[in-house]
Amino acid sequence: MAVDSNENAFPESDSKSGPHDLFINILGTSFSITAGEDPSYLNEVLDQYRLAVTNTQGISGMKDPLKVAILTGFLLCDEINKLKLQIEEEQAIAEKVLDRTKAMVLQLDKVIERAHFTNG
Repeated sequence: MAVDSNENAFPESDSKSGPHDLFINILGTSFSITAGEDPSYLNEVLDQYRLAVTNTQGISGMKDPLKVAILTGFLLCDEINKLKLQIEEEQAIAEKVLDRTKAMVLQLDKVIERAHFTNG
């Protein structure tokens, strides 16, 4: 992803100039990014970040753009880490269930094999 920083080069609204360009104007700073992602995905990520910034401003009462951006980044990292932990916990549970299922299948195979051997 390439970033071109320029404080006042872009209009207030973000628009696409090309298939992978996104203009960002947030917290008083404007710049563009170029990425190999779908433009609609980039806009979705930007909308999520704008919402996160708005939430951070509402929670903290901060107005300084740099502080808001830093705190927003910190809170988003916290959210990512909590989601990672949740995924790891769910994966551990799924592995236990899989192990139990495999054990039951092995037991069933033994029962079927014994039944087949005594009846066969």
